[in-house]
Parts: sequence; C-alpha cells; structure tokens
Amino acid sequence: MRGDGLSGGDPADLSRQRLLVESLDGTYHQVVGADVSAALLDFARGVHATQLVLGASRRGRLAQILAPGVGATTTADSGPIDVHLVTHEQARRGRLRLGVRGGGLTTRRRLLGFALALAGLPLLTLGLDTLRDDLALPSDILAYLVLAVAVALLGGLWPALLCAVGGFLLLNFWFTPPLYRFTVAERENVFALVAFVFVAMAVATVVDGAARRAREAARASAEAQTLAALAGSVLHGDDPLEALLERVRESFGLVSVNLLERHGSGWRIVSTVGGRPCTSPSEGQTEVTIDDDLSLVLRGHPMPAADRRLIEAFAAHAAIALRQQRLGEQAATAEALEQVDRLRTALLSAVSHDLRTPLASAKAAVGSLRSHDVEFSPEDTDELLATAEESLDKLTRLVENLLDMSRLQAGALALAVQPVDVADAVAAATTELSDAVRVAVPDELPEVTADPALLERILANVLSNAVRHSPPGIAVVVTASEHAGRVEIRVVDHGPGIPGADRDRVFQPFQRLGDRDNATGVGLGLALSRGLAEAMGGTLMPDDTPGGGLTMTLTLPVAVPRPVPSETEVA
Repeated sequence: MRGDGLSGGDPADLSRQRLLVESLDGTYHQVVGADVSAALLDFARGVHATQLVLGASRRGRLAQILAPGVGATTTADSGPIDVHLVTHEQARRGRLRLGVRGGGLTTRRRLLGFALALAGLPLLTLGLDTLRDDLALPSDILAYLVLAVAVALLGGLWPALLCAVGGFLLLNFWFTPPLYRFTVAERENVFALVAFVFVAMAVATVVDGAARRAREAARASAEAQTLAALAGSVLHGDDPLEALLERVRESFGLVSVNLLERHGSGWRIVSTVGGRPCTSPSEGQTEVTIDDDLSLVLRGHPMPAADRRLIEAFAAHAAIALRQQRLGEQAATAEALEQVDRLRTALLSAVSHDLRTPLASAKAAVGSLRSHDVEFSPEDTDELLATAEESLDKLTRLVENLLDMSRLQAGALALAVQPVDVADAVAAATTELSDAVRVAVPDELPEVTADPALLERILANVLSNAVRHSPPGIAVVVTASEHAGRVEIRVVDHGPGIPGADRDRVFQPFQRLGDRDNATGVGLGLALSRGLAEAMGGTLMPDDTPGGGLTMTLTLPVAVPRPVPSETEVA
C-alpha cells in the first residue's frame, strides 16, 4: 500500500520479519484480498483471533479526511475484535496522493469523486462568477478542466463524466454568450466546450484504465506470491497435501477445504482441513473439478469469479501433491517389501549353512554309531557322541538366537531382571574361550540390573566375535568400571577393527562385515546382542582400540547405586 504499511517494501525485509515471527513460535500467513481491511478481518475471524495489532497510518490529516487508512477502517469494522494501533517514526508523515492507491479504485474513492464533483462545480462556478470581469471564456474552461481532471484522478470514469457534463452545462449557462441560456452564439465557443468535454472524458478513461490495470497487476502479484509461498510449504512440509489445503483455507478465510475423490457411487474424503468437512460437493459453496474423480470443495462463502483462477491453480497443486503422496506411499511399501525380501534371502542363505553343517556332523556321528559294519572302541564312541552333542548345541543356539531376534522385533521378549554380579557373568561367558581371553574385572564392582542368562549371551556373542577377528597369539581383554551410576564392560581386541561408515551395518541382522555372502554364518550375534542390551536398559557401542582394533562397550545400570560419602565420612 502506498498510503499505509511498507511502501515498496524489500522482499528481504519481509523474509527477515517472517524468520523473526517463526523464531518466536508464531506463524506467518499471507492473505489475498482486494480490500486490505476486509481481508484482515475475514482472516482474523476465520482463525478466531481476538486482537489485531496494526501500525499507525502514514497518511497525513488531509489524506485521512479524504480516505481513512487501513487502521481506521479496520477499527471501524472490527466488531468484537480489539484493534491496537502502534505508532512509528513514519506515522502521519505521508503526503496527500490523488493518484491510484491500493492497486485500484475502491467504492470509497468513487464516492469521494462524486462528492468532489457535486461540491466543486457550484463552488468553482461562484468563484469564477466573481472574477467574470477579469477572466475570459478560455480561462473558465481551463478551470473546469482542472476540476474534471482532479475528479478523474480521485474517482475515476463515472465521477469525471458527471463533472464534465455538469461543467459543460454550467459553462454554457453562466459564461458563454448569450448568458443564462443553454445556447451558444459563436462557433468557436461550441468547439471549446466540446473540446472540454472530450479532454475531461479522455483523462477519466485513461485514469480508470490505469487503475484497473494497476488493480490487476497487484492481484497478479499477490497471486504469484501466494503460489510461491504455497510451493515452499508443499516442498518443505511434512504433509504437503494438508499444508496446501491449509494455505487455501487461510488465504481465503474459509471454514474448511476438502479434497474429495469419487468412490463407487458416492464420494470419500481424501484430505480435509478446518471444521465442518464436506462429504460431497453439494455441501460446499464452491467446487473446483480437477478431473473425473477428484474435486476441491470449499465451505465458508462463495468465491468471486476473480478468485477462480487462483483456486484452480491450488486445485491443480492439490492433485499433484496427492499423486506425490501416493507415489511416496507406494515407494515406501515397495522398499519395505524389498527389505523383507532381502532379509528373507539372507536368512535362508545363512541359516541353510548354519543348519547344514551341524546337522551333517550330528547325522554322520549318529549314523556311524548305528552302523554294524565297524566296531568302535569306547574312546571312539565317546568322541562321536561328543561331536553329535556339540552339533546339536550349535543348532540349539541358532534356533534360540532366531527366536530371540523375532521376539525382540515383536516386542515380546520376556526378561527376568535382577541384580547380577559382573565378574560371575564374565566368567560364565568365557568358559569356552578361557585360553583366548584375559579378564581384568575388579571384584569391588557393584551389581548391575540385568537378566543373567541374556547378559551371559551378550558377552559370549561379543567375545566370540572378538576372538574370531583377533590375530593369533594376542588375547582379547575384558575390563569393567563404574561411572555415574552405570557399569561399563569393555571387550578389547586388536583385530582389523570396523570403519566408521560400517559400524551401524554390523548391528543389522544377517550381516557379517567383510563377508561376500552369508556362507560363514547367520550373522545374528552383534544385532541380537545390541537388541538384548537395549531391552535391559543398556547400550552396546563400538569404538576404536588405541593401536588398532575394536572395543565393544556394554553399559548397564547399577542395581543399587552406591551412596556418596559425606564430608564427615571422608574426614
């Protein structure tokens, strides 16, 4: 607005204002409307606002008499909404402008134009009549022409037409011989009067056309800014379709905006914002048909024809957002199915190996014992039975791991949490790996809250992984310490370690870093260990070992926190 607000405002300033509003947990909205006051009040009522804060008008006193500013108009029409006018350094420093304001000629300006014509014509006639002896007819015509131009600039075509016709009649009656009669004796006077009417009408037509083009340009600019803001909200919003519909509702002050899709013989709501959603196009005041199956239905008030183009653009964007949303859902479903298929393939490949090897060993041992062709000594019999038992133990651990992983993913794992001694858990986990592991766990460590069996399995899995990747002759070290109410158990190896980019991948099921396939095992150890640790309220994190290697740190809460010694006890 040239008379109020930011005249020629820099878009960068508006962007900074928007960032400031959002940084204060506010929301920034752009409202489209031909009448600024009406658009503000419609939007305020639509969001149930109780207060409006506006800057004081930059118009001077004379300009406010001719046309009140946005603040005065908004205050007069606000009803129960409180309007607060905040002063600033530019308040009432504006100049009187008779040119096009506000992007077009409003009803108020046209009424002011009629008032100026009706009041100016008799006053000008009285003034010129007192100067009859000093001025000739051409001077009188120029004076009336100036008044007609002023009326045209203020009120446009129709007030200027009234002023021109009235001026023509008054000039003819008061100042053209013979006086006080609607006749003209001389031809040049007829030409002068006709030229006066023609010039006045031409100026009025030009002003009215310029005002109309300015109004159209301002509206096109507002539409472009609204669509640009819409595109930004669609691109950056978590729900592009809902953000788009909310933008439509806010911009036009609607009760609800609904995207409906044909469903059989009726309609179903695809997305809706606002209150009182429409379940069929007949329930709304405005319907925009997108295609044979989609319609955008607006409830609140009928939309004028001038807004139809912008509404249709919003409707087209809504259809695009809906297609993108459904494509995203399809892509997510396809990705989930692909992940499931990939896991299934990996599981079948890995389990086939882990099942085949112990089954083959157990079958061979049992088959040999049942054979009557060979006589086995007691030592050979014991060795074959031990082989069968070891193979069956491997199968048991594999099945238990698979079942526990399934329970973890389903959230159905039962825990028997109780205080557990860390040294005892480490000793139980290193029973089969005592030659390759060196334990340095202090005896004074407090107990931790954990499931004893699951804690032993976590440590066994992590230790077996560390031993498998450690160089020959270098033992894996297990240490532990207490810090801030938690106990950290560290398993330190000096193997090849894990690159930072691959550390998350090794905790995925059926993954073994460095394996080209799953032929070496099912790859559930680390994934299951982290899942079990988190189920007990702990963590399992990898880190680099100084000098090379990997350190796995298992953190668990202390069962009974140690009391902090008082100053007297320390003394």
